[in-house]
Amino acid sequence: MQQQKRQPELVEGNLPVFVFPTELIFYADDQSTHKQVLTLYNPYEFALKFKVLCTTPNKYAVVDATGAVKPQCCVDIVIRHRDVRASYYGVIDKFRLQVSEQSQRKALGKKEIIATLLPSAKEQQQQKEEEEKRIKEHLTESVFFEQTLCQPENRTASSGPSLLTVFLGVVCVAALMLPTLGEMESLVPLYLHLSVNQKLVAAYVLGLITMVILRT
Repeated sequence: MQQQKRQPELVEGNLPVFVFPTELIFYADDQSTHKQVLTLYNPYEFALKFKVLCTTPNKYAVVDATGAVKPQCCVDIVIRHRDVRASYYGVIDKFRLQVSEQSQRKALGKKEIIATLLPSAKEQQQQKEEEEKRIKEHLTESVFFEQTLCQPENRTASSGPSLLTVFLGVVCVAALMLPTLGEMESLVPLYLHLSVNQKLVAAYVLGLITMVILRT
């Protein structure tokens, strides 16, 4: 019954493959890096068999290119770069690690590993440090530039409302204090009496002016 439940999942070929590292970097001036180790992990409850394939097998020697991994165990795969030359600097090669169940031939899962040959570890480190320094300098300049732009805006915003805004506010308040048309007992001349609609407009404008003043 367990085999029937597990079989459909395994046949699909989507079994996750756990291998570390996923990138191999060889340095021409450092012979200690000409030999790299891949570690294949098997976290499953069944044994796996594996096979290592390569896009350029003439450049590499793979020790134990095929083998098996017991359940919940791991195995080391040694890869040697045997053709170090300047024409291969920066060329990206790929390894493919295929796994399958011991009782089957079809690959249940696969993982690709990138391999690159570089001229010097020191040059690579220097380039990395220079790139990090350049990024930090760029970020520092960017932050300073943004602060320089923001400061004048803050001064302008904190200068207070304009004289025109204050004048319009005073006019609207005065309009609201004037008598309304139809009020007979008033000492204000009749031509200064405002209609209800006019007072509504004055109140609306006064509200807008108040919002502008509060924001400044």
